[in-house]
Amino acid sequence: MTKKLWEHTGHELAGMVAAGDVSAVEVTDSVIVRMEQVEPDVHAYLTPTAERARADARRIDHAKAAGERLGPLAGVPMTLKDIICTEGVRTSAASKILQNYIPPYSATVAERMAAAGLPLLGKTNLDEFAMGSSTENSAYGPTCNPWDLGRVPGGSSGGSAAAVAAGQAVVGLGTDTGGSIRQPAGLCGVVGLKPTYGLVSRYGLIAFASSLDQAGPITRDVRDAALVLQTIAGHDPKDSTSLPNPVPDYSAKLDEGIDGLKIGVVKQISLQGVSEAVQTRFREAVSILEKLGAQVGEVSLPTFDYGIDIYYLIAPSEASSNLARYEGVRFGLRIDAPDVLSMNSRTRAAGFGAEVKRRIMLGTYCLSAGYYDAYYLKAQKARTLIREDFDRAYKDFDLLISPSSPTTAFAMGEKLQDPLTMYLSDVCNVPTSLAGAAAMSVPCGVSDEDGMPVGIQFMVPALGEVTMLKAAYAFEQELAFDAKPPIWSAS
Repeated sequence: MTKKLWEHTGHELAGMVAAGDVSAVEVTDSVIVRMEQVEPDVHAYLTPTAERARADARRIDHAKAAGERLGPLAGVPMTLKDIICTEGVRTSAASKILQNYIPPYSATVAERMAAAGLPLLGKTNLDEFAMGSSTENSAYGPTCNPWDLGRVPGGSSGGSAAAVAAGQAVVGLGTDTGGSIRQPAGLCGVVGLKPTYGLVSRYGLIAFASSLDQAGPITRDVRDAALVLQTIAGHDPKDSTSLPNPVPDYSAKLDEGIDGLKIGVVKQISLQGVSEAVQTRFREAVSILEKLGAQVGEVSLPTFDYGIDIYYLIAPSEASSNLARYEGVRFGLRIDAPDVLSMNSRTRAAGFGAEVKRRIMLGTYCLSAGYYDAYYLKAQKARTLIREDFDRAYKDFDLLISPSSPTTAFAMGEKLQDPLTMYLSDVCNVPTSLAGAAAMSVPCGVSDEDGMPVGIQFMVPALGEVTMLKAAYAFEQELAFDAKPPIWSAS
């Protein structure tokens, strides 16, 4: 049966456009029609930009007709998480406090994707200010998982992951602070990559936790992830934390295989509430890696157990500082009052949701006089210990692996009233984020219990993306996971 255009991967579509088999407009129209079919059920988008996407596609077709050389993803429709600023297009961070904010500039990653010829389909839903693990904290309603509309897609980049999984976008960008690309990618059966901190510019990302935030790709396969990373990586003088290192060719070594590669299975993961269904698929994934010639052994990261505790002291503290700018004076929502203090208070009370308020209060407490040393400073010291644990592990292993999430996607509303249980959804992801290193999630099958996707997480030292992508690609090709969510049958 012939695939519809929206069903193809990005590199397949780009090849078809470059060869003249289809036009960028035809590809974009196919995905837009798909959006119209399934978006009412999935609710992946906050601000669709269909006409802009068509205009972008026409420019690609004109450039090709004029003989211009096209990039490796030119003509591939994309989506951006609605925490990535886009000039002239509403960027709300899924918050009422920014419900009418239209940025006067674009994020560097948005500019680089546009310059590479990827038409912008729209801005996708997320947990408000990227604070959450289910995309239920959005001020504009939750996104549904395309595999089961009664379950969450993960978070906070749940809109981007669901859009790619449902066929409403071919590739997307999310942001990852403590798992917000990898966890939803794992729950939606797609690929999600968190780059090394500083490899991808943070300029134009609405800040959550500045020492952790990173933008990265969400795609249908590993090759597309490599191509998107190639597009957005590289030094940016507008970001003081941007690394000056040259960007390697992330696709060049995908086919090399992993014979002899040393892979460590994180011992502590099995003690972190990982379900038996997830462990079953993970054990099978380990066997596949061994079959491919990798040398697999167990590795202990003693501080791994403290990752969640450390993260939920550092990230809210940085959020408390970053979100102080939303006070009703400079931009965003303003609730008038007799005096400035009352106006600030009323604006923030009306504009922020419950989870954002919770994290602001937690962070403010951690930074307050008398508690800074006891909480925030100790957390930063413990963060150093986590980094040192990873450094020791990477002396013996080329990369580490774990499940992407302790469970498959859970039901809507199941964890909303229990924040601590919700926070544990990121238990597999936050340690790597705290270490500033790279990691990605790749599908490794579906659960025998509920038929929902399971992901495997590949972790590497800082700037180890080439090795990580090579291992992920070898695993992906051997597994040949091709299950499609039920919503793919909608037409």
